[in-house]
Amino acid sequence: MNWGVLLFPGSNCAEDCFHVIDKVLGKPVTYLWHKDTDLGDVNAIIIPGGFSYGDHLRPGAIAHLSPAMTAVKEFADKGGLVIGICNGFQILTEARMLPGSLLQNKGIKFLCQDQTLRVENAETAFTSEYETGAVVGFPIAHNEGNYYAKPKTIAEMEKNGQILFRYCNAEGEVSDATNPNGSINSIAGIINRTGNVVGMMPHPERSSDAVLGLSDGKGVFISMLKYLEEKHGLDH
Repeated sequence: MNWGVLLFPGSNCAEDCFHVIDKVLGKPVTYLWHKDTDLGDVNAIIIPGGFSYGDHLRPGAIAHLSPAMTAVKEFADKGGLVIGICNGFQILTEARMLPGSLLQNKGIKFLCQDQTLRVENAETAFTSEYETGAVVGFPIAHNEGNYYAKPKTIAEMEKNGQILFRYCNAEGEVSDATNPNGSINSIAGIINRTGNVVGMMPHPERSSDAVLGLSDGKGVFISMLKYLEEKHGLDH
């Protein structure tokens, strides 16, 4: 089961993602470069966080034009699993692989903190290790994490179960007070209609190794692994 971590100039969370797949899951993983047009034989792609192209123009605006993103779109169109984390989420919205946009945080400040999230849909390839309604802890670190989409789009996503995570307090309660960045409906992570492309602002890769003090994020990658093993076979 081969994984790829896509690198752009300015990516700074790629090593964390690589570590999780290589050391925590013990699976083959390789770096993909933004100029690559052939992604090889990967079964899942992680687009990590960072500041691709220095966030010039706006986060993800240049990165989504990279040659590798054409290949990523083709990969996703064939059903391949793609997850964009933080800047990776911003890139996926710029590429129109996910609906909506990430705006500046409501407080106009960079946020770097541990954050509780409520799992909204545990019946996906990215969240099957959790239970719907469970409260988990992932770190956040962003300046433009304020998710927005048109009301009609939000209504459709809510109806279709495309909201995967919401910001909440330790009891799982969702309110303006528990929403750190102003995201509409406290949305922290979403999935596309076909269920194979995810974007999320919190960082599961920074909470996947017990040595870090948080390990809830590991469930995202184990969910993906189990899906891939079921789809392709354990010996693939």
